[in-house]
Formats: sequence, structure tokens, C-alpha cells
Amino acid sequence: MTKKLNYINKRWEECWNVAPDILSILRKSKSLNSARKRMMKYLNVLEQGFRDDIVKPSDWDYIVLKDAVYVLKNILSERSENIAKSSSLKYLWKAARYGDVDVQDDFIDEFEHLFRAIKFKAKIYPSKVIEGIESFDSNKCNGRKLAIERSNFLDAVGDKIDMFLKRYPTGLEPEIEKKREENKKRILRVFNGTEEDWKDYKWHFRNVVKNKKGLERLNKVIKIEKTQEQAIRLAIENNIPIGVTPHYLHLMDREPSDNDYAVRRQVFPPMKYVKNMISHKNDRGIAFDFMREHDTSPIEHVTRRYPKVVILKPVDTCPQICVYCQRNWEITSPLARSGFVSKNDTDNAIKWISEHKHVMDILITGGDPLIMSNEKLDKLLSRLASISHLKSIRIATRIPITVPQRIDDELIEILSKYNEPYKRIIYVVTHFEHAYEISRETADVIDKVRKRGITFYNQQVFTFANSKRFESVALRVALKMIGVDPYYLFNMKGKTEISDYAVPIARAMQERKEEARLIPGIYRTDELVFNVPFLGKNHMRSRQDHELISILPNGKRVYAFHPWERNIRGVNSYIYTDVSIKNYLEKLKKIGIDAQEYESIWYYY
Repeated sequence: MTKKLNYINKRWEECWNVAPDILSILRKSKSLNSARKRMMKYLNVLEQGFRDDIVKPSDWDYIVLKDAVYVLKNILSERSENIAKSSSLKYLWKAARYGDVDVQDDFIDEFEHLFRAIKFKAKIYPSKVIEGIESFDSNKCNGRKLAIERSNFLDAVGDKIDMFLKRYPTGLEPEIEKKREENKKRILRVFNGTEEDWKDYKWHFRNVVKNKKGLERLNKVIKIEKTQEQAIRLAIENNIPIGVTPHYLHLMDREPSDNDYAVRRQVFPPMKYVKNMISHKNDRGIAFDFMREHDTSPIEHVTRRYPKVVILKPVDTCPQICVYCQRNWEITSPLARSGFVSKNDTDNAIKWISEHKHVMDILITGGDPLIMSNEKLDKLLSRLASISHLKSIRIATRIPITVPQRIDDELIEILSKYNEPYKRIIYVVTHFEHAYEISRETADVIDKVRKRGITFYNQQVFTFANSKRFESVALRVALKMIGVDPYYLFNMKGKTEISDYAVPIARAMQERKEEARLIPGIYRTDELVFNVPFLGKNHMRSRQDHELISILPNGKRVYAFHPWERNIRGVNSYIYTDVSIKNYLEKLKKIGIDAQEYESIWYYY
């Protein structure tokens, strides 16, 4: 510490030590306006020095600096402040002038890393992913010798990747299969079922854990934490939809483990979620309709956000309920009779679709459409297949994961009947969240369907429960091995009731740039997207679709997402407040994860 910094509150020391010249600029500025002008001039001069090649950093350091300068300029601009309704510069300026200011440590950490980026002190290199691996100097040799040195380096990287991947087994590994066979026997004992019952999807439907009796059974099959049981009980008492199929239950370990963490989180709601749902029991449709389906539904049970695609929802219930479901505002109790759309409403929806000739693709979702009987599905697909302008019919379902027994030979025959190459294609869009969700039954039914020429795609939602290093990579590899193509990786939607599941946008970008890039392209074909309310998907691979515009006093980043429609008509950007990176890293620590493995997260914007 220098004497100049002695008056600074201790929690700011690291931040200002990284960039003492910025501290000096802010301290000498007598007004916020003066601070803004001085900081903008400082950043412009800094950037111009590198553009004029006066200062010659390494290419990799320059890229980090260039991105950080762009972000800082954005954050310090009056326009961004007006949009975000908060001035990051004001808090920085006051902290520099008076030693501290009322912000959380999360805020300070954000600026420490932004300053590190423009001072060539970023905590990026060497990446934690390849830490400890001896690199090579490509300037000291060439030809075969260089090729061998690089190959040796890549072998070491491959060993490191495998070390990460081994953390996330699938249900196809012999020891896991053996464990699940024991789970199945225990479930059948508790649920008074037989081996034949297990093969019958209707038995699984009848025995979904969704009420007090189900909770009693649940406690005899697996051990759950007391606070988790209290949350489940409260949900049941207040008719908050909750459900777990016997098949999905057998994917869980007898006691909570690292392996089944994501599986449990998929269906067991945290207390915060339950209380939030209860508090909005009478206005869920308003409070939790994040994607504004009320505003994009031209007719009941149809959603349209794009010119050539529509969503049809013939049911609004599932055999089991995902806690963070996008449509939790309308989803009813598992397999509730009231969740099946009336014939009249279905007829009207299909008629509307037939009258809109520009629609070439339809996504049948809900709810889970595969809870419908084979007869009703056959009739629905027959009617849609008769609409000549529909070139593809997608069926969105988690049935292969929750009740794979449902995909019987009759259903496969129905699906393949309407799959007519060059005329109309049937696709199945699944929603695997974790490699541990894969079972032998699931792999077998997918294989049977694929042999009839039907392709599977997966849409993964990136949540806290599956956001650890290489966790999504493990899923992608496992999916490809059972014949499912990764399709979309969705950033967690900004729904307040499921904030416990949210992951910083920066973590999703880090996964995409670091982990996903280390496996063959065929295994990482999914696209990272953010769903903008009302307008639909924003691809996050490029900065032109989004920008970081502010850091709030609580350390949360504010982003402006520029919708796809901006290229064809004037449309406002969507302003989104993200979850705190520091808070995310602290949550990882609480479950025993080394947060240092994620240090480069701060430098993704």
C-alpha cells in the first residue's frame, strides 16, 4: 500500500491498487461531469495508443483490453446511465473522493477486474482449464518436431478435459446401472408395483409423486433434506404444481450426491420458489409470464413470435413438473384432466394455422404433448399433416427422460407415418438437463425412433445446477452418443421466482468460449441464446446482439439486448438485470467447488 491509498476503505484497496491512475483521476474531479470527461479522455488516449501501435502489447492482452475499454465507455456514458437508471461512475467517483460508498463488494469486484483488463493484469492466463500443463514455443522449432510438441501439449490438455468429464457420469455406466436397478426394486416395493408395471407407462402416470401420499412414498425411497421436504410439503398444501414420475425418481441416488444434484433440483422446488408462487397464487399469469405469451397469442393455445414458426399447445400439463418451467404461470398439476385443451379450442387453433400460409414450421408443446393418447396424437398429427404449407412438425417433450416407457411401438409407428421426406419432416425436441438423466430405457427408445428416420434435438436450460465446469460438455457428448443433437443452450430466464436457478450471462459465455471449444465441433452444435420477452431468441455469440451498459450498486450487471427484429424494423432494446457474478461464485463454494477454476468469468461481457 502506498501512503496515498491509506485513507481508502480496506475493501477498495485491491481495486485501486490495480489502477492508481484512475483513482487519481476520480479524486481530482470536483464533479461527476468532470469525472466523466476525464475518464472518457483517459480511455480514448489509452485505446488510441494501442491503435497507433505506440504501445505494443501481446495480441491476447490487447484483445482483453479492447473489450474492457469498450465496456467501460459504455458503462460511463450518460446514455447508459439513463437507460439503466443508475450511475456506476457516481459510485466510483464517491468512493475515490471519500474512501467508500454504499455499494456491495460485488460492485467493487466488477471494477477491479475491468481495471485489471486494461492494465494487462487480467486473471485469465494461464487458463485454469489448462493450468499446470507445460506449453511449447512455436518459434523455436518447426515441421515434425513442432507438430510433435503441439501434439504432446494437446494430449496433456485432453487429460485435463477427461479429468473434468469424469465428474459427470451417465446412467449408461455399469456401476450407475447397477445402482438404478436397486433403486427400481425399492420403488416397486414401496409403490406396490411389479416388473411388468414398470414397463407400463400408464402405471408411471398413475403413480406420479404429487400429493401427501406421494411424499410419504418419496421419503421411503430416497433421503431428502429437511428444508427440501418442508418446501415440497408446503407446495402440496398450497396446490403449487409439483410432480416426479417413478422412472425419474429411480435416476436419483439413495442419498443426495454430487451426481444427482441437478436431477433433484429439476423437480424439487426450493422454499423461496414455493413462497413466491404462493404469494402470486391469484396473479401468476401476470407475474410469471416472462415471455409475454399473453401478448403473442393471436388465438387461444397458439403462440407466434416469428414469421414462419408457431407454437401449438394442446395440453398445459406434464407427467412431472420442472421447477423453472417457462410456463409455470399456466401449467396445472401433473396429468390434470383440466390440462387437456378442449376439442373446440384445438379445432379453432388448427383452423387458424391452416389459414396462415406463411407458417412452415410448428412446435407442438405445452405441457408435454406425449401425455395424449396415441389415438388423439394420431388425429392431431393427421390434421396438421394435411396443411400443405407445414414443412416440419416438431414435438417438444421430456417424456424420453421422465417416462421413456410411453414411447411404445404404436406411438413410434404414428410418428413415422407422418415423417415423409421431401414433403414433411417430424422432429422430436427433447429437454435433457444433465448427463445423469440418461438411462438405458431412454437410450433404447431414442434408438428405436431414430431407426424410423426421425431426428432428436435437445434444448438445454443453463441453470445453477448444471453450470459447473464441463458439465454441459459432458451432457453434449452423452447426447451425441445416444443419437440426440444439441440444439439450443438457453440462458436462464429472468423470472424472479426462480432466481435461485439463475446463472450469470458471463458464465454461459465462458462455457461457450472455453469448455465447448475444447471438444469436436460435432459435439457442440447447440447455440447459446437469450430469450427476449415478446420478441424471442437473441443469439449471444456476437456483441452486436447485446451489450453491457451498467453495474448496479449490488454488483449486478445490466445488459441491453438488441432483438433480431432491429434489422428489419425499429424496435427498442430489452434491458435485463443479471445475477451477480460474485454471488454465483460464492454459491459454487458452498457446494464444494473451487471458485478459482472460474476466474476468467469476469472478462466475459
